[in-house]
Amino acid sequence: METIKTGTMSASNKAKWIKRLTIIIVLFLVLLVILIAGSDANAQTRPPFYNDIQSFKKLDSIAPAPSGKILFIGSSSFTYWKDVADYFPGYTIINRGFGGSTLEDLLRYQADIIYPYKPRQIVIYCGENDVASSDSIRVETVVNRFKQLFSDIRRRLPKTRILFVSMKPSPSRWHMQDRMVAANNAIRQFLLTEKRTGYVDIYAPMLKPDGRPYPELFLSDSLHMTPKGYAVWKEKIGPYLIRQ
Repeated sequence: METIKTGTMSASNKAKWIKRLTIIIVLFLVLLVILIAGSDANAQTRPPFYNDIQSFKKLDSIAPAPSGKILFIGSSSFTYWKDVADYFPGYTIINRGFGGSTLEDLLRYQADIIYPYKPRQIVIYCGENDVASSDSIRVETVVNRFKQLFSDIRRRLPKTRILFVSMKPSPSRWHMQDRMVAANNAIRQFLLTEKRTGYVDIYAPMLKPDGRPYPELFLSDSLHMTPKGYAVWKEKIGPYLIRQ
């Protein structure tokens, strides 16, 4: 800014000062827009559940999980089971369920959420969100995704036991039950042909005699479960877990 000897600013100097200030403000706003756009672009290029996976990595960097234990992977029914270790005393369980993940998400992040732990057993609950993602998703698509995940795991961890927990009869998704039952049955038949596998049917035990789900097993969203729902899972999953 030019020095004004008289202590007052002339009209021409004032105009110059305003012009310079305007330029600075405009440049600042342009830079801010570029930074925000760049940040948004980076966020948009990140795959789904990227932050969840980074949280797992951060957790492992602080307190590394032991190898050779039981690994739970899958969707939010496992994510919400935060006290799963309390249901299975005597077992070391690593829970890496995340968000509303699909089998495609497990395939995408398998290098991050499976192999670093070198588990002796993997328990999978996933597929329900695949079916729910679109009315056009075919049963064969869901089953093939599972088969691909199974094949990938078996290739990397040939001695690891793989346990699949059937898709549950969620009341909020009752109109999708035909496809879920068909996918459950197809996955069960596939696992019967493979070694070191297991299939846990939690579908039938969650139904009343009239064939509808027990409402007390589900939260108000009619999707996620209450402790009573997890008690059913404990009873059915427990006999399949291997001692470490």
